[in-house]
Amino acid sequence: MNASLALIIAMAGLFGAGIYVMLERSLTRVLIGFLLVGNAVNILILLMSGGQGPAPILGDDPNAHTTDPLPQALILTAIVITLGSAAFLLALIYRNWWLSKLSDEVPSVDEDDLRDVEEVFETTSEDESAISMALEESDDSGDS
Repeated sequence: MNASLALIIAMAGLFGAGIYVMLERSLTRVLIGFLLVGNAVNILILLMSGGQGPAPILGDDPNAHTTDPLPQALILTAIVITLGSAAFLLALIYRNWWLSKLSDEVPSVDEDDLRDVEEVFETTSEDESAISMALEESDDSGDS
């Protein structure tokens, strides 16, 4: 197997940079680090796949070294998984941004506002009797 030294250095650099960036507290940096590590894994699978050769379907000579298609399928699967995870992380980042923006816009509630709300929702004895009558009617209808 002839692994290119440039690919090995690129893979190590992507792993190192991705893990370093993922250790930050910012979700955007975690996403960037995750994408870097995902690409490093793809290069690792490519390096572990073996040497180059003709496609197995075109192999006329049974003794010839052919390319294994399994690592290519694994790389494609890793790309899809990385894309799905990146989409999920983007949704989390957007939700976090939306909630932090929303929490900045919430007005403070003072004592006067609370008294106004209590006055609007204040129950009277007529309300209590109507509620108890409705409960009794529902109990009577359930017995028959």
